[in-house]
Amino acid sequence: MPFPIIPVVSEVFGILRSWLQGRQKIQEATDERKAVLIKQEGDWDSIMASASVTSWKDEWLTILFSIPLIGAFIPSAVPTIRAGFEVLASMPDWYRYTLSVIVAASFGVRSVIGTLKAHADLQAAKAD
Repeated sequence: MPFPIIPVVSEVFGILRSWLQGRQKIQEATDERKAVLIKQEGDWDSIMASASVTSWKDEWLTILFSIPLIGAFIPSAVPTIRAGFEVLASMPDWYRYTLSVIVAASFGVRSVIGTLKAHADLQAAKAD
């Protein structure tokens, strides 16, 4: 056999081709999974939007947040409102973050949750 290296090179290229095909299949599966997740997220948003048509949750939160806003213009209510916010400020972080997540989820503000997490991480870093 004049060129004994040819079968070895051919075998190496075969292994390399199989590896590349496997990587391509993994990438295709990953892309397909991402597409399914994006579609499900869109479907979830639609489901939640249609469910909120008969829900008073958003209106309830809007009313609750409006009470101190309106009360700030009533001089006799200001001390009570101020005291209430002081009490809220003294609540544990987990409670305040939970309230924030509830409000963010209710109004569909997902980016707020990431901002809150970043703020919590920053506060934890300062405490260390």
